[in-house]
Amino acid sequence: MLNLYIGCLDGADAPVQPRMGADLANLLGYLGRALGLTPYLVGEELTGADIQMSFIGEFAKAQGKLQPYPNVAAWVQRFQARPAYKKGVERGGAYAFAK
Repeated sequence: MLNLYIGCLDGADAPVQPRMGADLANLLGYLGRALGLTPYLVGEELTGADIQMSFIGEFAKAQGKLQPYPNVAAWVQRFQARPAYKKGVERGGAYAFAK
């Protein structure tokens, strides 16, 4: 989220970029390791944990940051492929991260 907010500073974010990059790598690495064990964050089925964390995966994907994290990329693809997700996007309208 910090990356999203600070990205609006038109270059003034340069001093904090290394820290944000390290924090993002840490978070995505953690998610990637967890998702290497199960298809969803808490097990075999989608839960509220996946929904709560979905924006992080979608935003990282939109920013082109998931290549080193194939488990996270597959997780995003899995939940975005669910009929309920597709129906929600259809009903809610355009959503920049639903790609």
